[in-house]
Amino acid sequence: MANKRTLKHAINGICEELFVECVAASLYGTEKHEENSDALLSTILKLQADFISRVSHPEPGMPAKEYYKDLRNKFAAQASEVADQISNL
Repeated sequence: MANKRTLKHAINGICEELFVECVAASLYGTEKHEENSDALLSTILKLQADFISRVSHPEPGMPAKEYYKDLRNKFAAQASEVADQISNL
């Protein structure tokens, strides 16, 4: 596993890209999806804050390698779900 700083940087970069894609989709999409895009933007921000805090404070009693592998898998799943929602805007 890479260090925590690298993992945080990757999470921030992915969330930044998702945020930009959502803003672009809301600007160039139809007006009827404005509420959906606002909710999606807040979801992205919550996703970023949640996973950054989880990197900083690992779960006690769980081996570090297993914890961070699970963290990466859960983040990838949620990020792909958000990306799918953006593509449906």
